[in-house]
Amino acid sequence: MHYYNEFDPKAAAWLRELIRQGHIPAGDVDERSITDVSPYDLTNYTQCHFFAGIGGWSLALRLAGWPATRPVWTGSCPCQPWSIGNVWQGGGKGFDDARHLWPDWYRLIRQCRPSVILGEQVVNAVGKGWWDSTAGDLEISGYAVGAAVLPACAFGAQHARKRLFWLADAGGEGWQRHQPVKCLPVTTSETFTVDGDALARARHALDGDSSNLLPCDGLSLQLARDEIKGYGNAIVPQVAAEFIRAFLESGNT
Repeated sequence: MHYYNEFDPKAAAWLRELIRQGHIPAGDVDERSITDVSPYDLTNYTQCHFFAGIGGWSLALRLAGWPATRPVWTGSCPCQPWSIGNVWQGGGKGFDDARHLWPDWYRLIRQCRPSVILGEQVVNAVGKGWWDSTAGDLEISGYAVGAAVLPACAFGAQHARKRLFWLADAGGEGWQRHQPVKCLPVTTSETFTVDGDALARARHALDGDSSNLLPCDGLSLQLARDEIKGYGNAIVPQVAAEFIRAFLESGNT
């Protein structure tokens, strides 16, 4: 059984509908803040997804062939403290931002000791020390950690959307340090064509990759905003699936 923790009520409703339609694995959706979740709440779940959004990690696990009975935790900590695209909304404050919720997730990790953890974060967080701090916490707790920066365009998407994908393995042998290996995009310049639109160029400069996910004309502005928020906060499951496959193919089956 899957556990989905998602604080945003609209994303949580989206999760329930995706579960109902069979697009992502069945599970329970918990709308409480992660700060209110205790280890006892997670006792009966094999796979737990924190900051679940619209269920991208659970879909990625399915695409990668991760066994349904194999335990795993996933999570994409809020990007707002690290994303330059959120500065105008009060983001970009780094460790001083109240939305820096890694300490709360780490509290559950230390208490529950999941065997494998998969995560994702915006690339900008690397330069601000987020990954060094996170990896250090995990290594102190006995996990082997690894990470890579992967662009969505390298896996068929028409937007760059570079993200830091990372994993922690309780059964690992301590891989060589924790600095991420930067993977170069495999794409053509046409993929990033913005037709001379200054606003589009600005969006790309701010890493506003969800601009390519705008809904069709005819939908209400509020619905458009809801869809952009849902997609914009989501991982690209196909990219995460490749990251997971690499882990499985390295002998961790």
